[in-house]
Amino acid sequence: MSTTICQVMGFIVSSLGVAGCMVSTAMDMWSTQDLYDNPVTAVFQYQGLWRSCVRQSSGFTECRPYFTILGLPAMFQAVRALMIVGIVLGILGLFVCIFALKCIRIGNMEDSAKANMTLTSGIMFIVAGLCAITGVSVFANMLVTNFWMSTTNMYQGMQNVQNRYTFGSALFVGWVAGGLALVGGIMMCLACRGMIPEESRYKAVSYNASGRNISYRTGPYKVGSGYEPETKTRKGQGYEEAPRSEDGGRSYPSKYDYV
Repeated sequence: MSTTICQVMGFIVSSLGVAGCMVSTAMDMWSTQDLYDNPVTAVFQYQGLWRSCVRQSSGFTECRPYFTILGLPAMFQAVRALMIVGIVLGILGLFVCIFALKCIRIGNMEDSAKANMTLTSGIMFIVAGLCAITGVSVFANMLVTNFWMSTTNMYQGMQNVQNRYTFGSALFVGWVAGGLALVGGIMMCLACRGMIPEESRYKAVSYNASGRNISYRTGPYKVGSGYEPETKTRKGQGYEEAPRSEDGGRSYPSKYDYV
């Protein structure tokens, strides 16, 4: 029962993690304009993985997608690739996990096959969570680097050169979603251990002795009653046991041997 609960909980947590990765990838607020020095502004800018948006004070928002990938930084494209790989692995893991659930019977599928599928889906969820966490962390590192570079330029008197950007809400959603996918994958791997049938570690080994096998049989031991007649060999005078011949036979005495 505990194995089933762990598997179902892992499936639910992993599903939330994969859904969060998809939402985080589609969100536009990966980086938002820092309003620390200018809290009242007519234009607010924020950027995502696929487009950049501008929101005016009147409430009108205009977004422009990135029409080309050639002008984007290499790390930015790497973040895109990591998030896409994490989503694809998470979706594949969900499909595998659905057929591996212990509470669902499909034909005559054995428990060992379900255990292998559970382990496979758990590994997929773990890799998907790591991809999401790595992608979000790389983007956050880029923001921190650009933020301090912009701050340095501001202190040098170049305030209008570029705007500063800080963490957006999509980063926090991505971190939480990656953590959920990672935890769900670990729970699936733990559930796999309880689904594997127990096997004996020691197996009997038969040894065959070379050469002739001699079997010794012991018959039942009979206890005498003491009243049984004894067989006696009576030898008369002049009677001798006939010697054996050389060929192994017995030579019987003739009439001339008796006195």
